[in-house]
Amino acid sequence: MEVLQVRRTVHDNAAARALEATGRNSPRLGVFEAHNARMVTIDDIRQAAERLQGQVLNTPCVESRTLSDITGAQVFLKFENLQFTASFKERGACNKLTRLVEAGGAMQGVIAMSAGNHAQGVAYHAQRLGLRAVIVMPRFTPGVKVERTRGFGAEVVLHGDTLDDARAHAFALAEREQLAFVHPYDDADIVAGQGTVGLEMLAQLPELDTLVIAVGGGGLIAGIATAARALKPGIEIVGVQTARFPAMFNAIKGENQPQGSSTIAEGIAVGSPGRITQDIIGRLVDDMLLVQEADIEQAILMLLEIEKTVVEGAGAAGLAALLHTPGRFQGKKVGLVLCGGNIDPLLLAAIIERGMVRSGRLARIRVSATDHPGSLARITATVAEAGANIDEVQHQRAFTALAAQNVDIQLVVQTRGRSHMADVLAALHRAGFEAEELR
Repeated sequence: MEVLQVRRTVHDNAAARALEATGRNSPRLGVFEAHNARMVTIDDIRQAAERLQGQVLNTPCVESRTLSDITGAQVFLKFENLQFTASFKERGACNKLTRLVEAGGAMQGVIAMSAGNHAQGVAYHAQRLGLRAVIVMPRFTPGVKVERTRGFGAEVVLHGDTLDDARAHAFALAEREQLAFVHPYDDADIVAGQGTVGLEMLAQLPELDTLVIAVGGGGLIAGIATAARALKPGIEIVGVQTARFPAMFNAIKGENQPQGSSTIAEGIAVGSPGRITQDIIGRLVDDMLLVQEADIEQAILMLLEIEKTVVEGAGAAGLAALLHTPGRFQGKKVGLVLCGGNIDPLLLAAIIERGMVRSGRLARIRVSATDHPGSLARITATVAEAGANIDEVQHQRAFTALAAQNVDIQLVVQTRGRSHMADVLAALHRAGFEAEELR
């Protein structure tokens, strides 16, 4: 109850300042309007687009012929990972902060809670507008995200082990220091800002008949759905969540899918849906899908290899849905939003390596050989002649059931795929070695 009271006080104070600046005299009406999902309209989004003009990129939205061939749908990609902060989040942040400045509601500065993209969007546009920005992040936040947020001039406060801990501390700081709280998704101005993605997509490609959008708290899909329904009422809108964080899926579908503790798509790892966004999604979104971690990993790798573009887990969720349920989108003109590109380099390296294993391009081979000089040279020469490259070599003498004069040699090899792997094994067999692939 204490946190809820702090939240209500913060919103009341911000609403009162905004109403005073605009000449209104009913704070309660202002709170109602700020939280009423139906108040987010196409006009709000068009006005947001005017505020964002020249402040964020109108990112390209182009067809991927290769992904279209693979999925059976005509796939168009909206490259929001090309924004300055590598995420669509700065659209909502820019719109919200500009509105606060116009209404005189950010005189003491702004505060936000985030472990990533929202933090950078708020910090960057606060710096551009000359506002003090305080960002509360959980202690587990990767150092690269903390330093980048600080690089935009924000004061970073590391607090708590969870997002809920950070959120509660942010509310307390907002009240104590009279800072305007900038919610990452459950705010009408944030939703309107994110909706400009939808305006751009349908202006660039009016022939789109389906939009597949990643969902965390729901700000992006709520904004896009509001714009798309107004511009093209018959368009199909599908939300995608990771199966490990199905909060909005559960809320909309009335299900009770269990929630996990971690996901590769941390940008949409939201434990509870927004009130504004849930209302909009319930009215305007046609369907919600869940995707698995392996689908997201595969989508990240495909976008890297095919489109030569880096996305984070959330940015790959839309493509993951097409890969997971290919028949669902067969023959449709599908718009996907690559909503973010802030992925940890070590995580990306692990995804690349795991993807190579799944496709057979990186494999482990166990070769049994007589333990005498020259055996390893013969094995490596055979593998090389078969056109494979050896990454690692390990001898195993003690932990094996082979005869004492024999040795297990384990190789990690790079190949062109599974058929090539079969050729390598066949070459080893012809050379007189016992060899098998280790799964």
